[in-house]
Amino acid sequence: MARFYCPTPLHTGALLDLPSGAARHVQVLRLQPGQTITLFNGNDALEFDAIIVRMGRSDVQVQVGAEQRVERQAARNVHLALAMPANERMDWLVEKATELGVSSIQPLMSERSVLRLSGERADKKVQHWHSVAIAACEQCGGNRVPTIHPVMPLAAWLQNPRAQGAHLRYVLSLRAGSRALGAALGAEPHAEASFLCGPEGGLSEPEEAACVALGFAPVSLGERVLRSETAALAALARLVTN
Repeated sequence: MARFYCPTPLHTGALLDLPSGAARHVQVLRLQPGQTITLFNGNDALEFDAIIVRMGRSDVQVQVGAEQRVERQAARNVHLALAMPANERMDWLVEKATELGVSSIQPLMSERSVLRLSGERADKKVQHWHSVAIAACEQCGGNRVPTIHPVMPLAAWLQNPRAQGAHLRYVLSLRAGSRALGAALGAEPHAEASFLCGPEGGLSEPEEAACVALGFAPVSLGERVLRSETAALAALARLVTN
């Protein structure tokens, strides 16, 4: 059954017009009155059956049906912070991280970052990545849309309480002697975690030292040198399934 994000209060029996994005998607799929779709608002584990009752030229009206609780989130909340990769790789990363069950994504700019965003351009990118996350949730069955935080410099983010709030904090490190991520997780399978991944070439020594000073444990993903977006997803997959 087709699934659609509907960021409005959903109640059984309600008659409502779908948001423009969802309505356009219904029309692209050529669904018809009488057919049933699934709605979710992205904030909790609830999803609703809904019957299409009217198709306009640019609007779609549905009757909201029964609700059901479908929990598909990972047992551990994982917050991914990363120096943004360039080109289309950030879009791909947001999509795949959403499919894996990330709770939030913090786009960062570090000393070695290639992609640098600010002002209106940064805001538009964040809105775009939010749309990518919504589409990924519709496809993969996720009912909670991850938060895409505003773009920040790494130094500013490290001073933000959000960076220091998770019980477990890790930073991907290229330094010799870093512990394997699997070993560092230890016996806390459900503890909330933040994972920080630098750009191609890693974080600078002062940046990594600042992270470690705030309690980020340096960890490694093995002997191979991974692209930054590959490393971020490999770590995320390990964290959400551990």
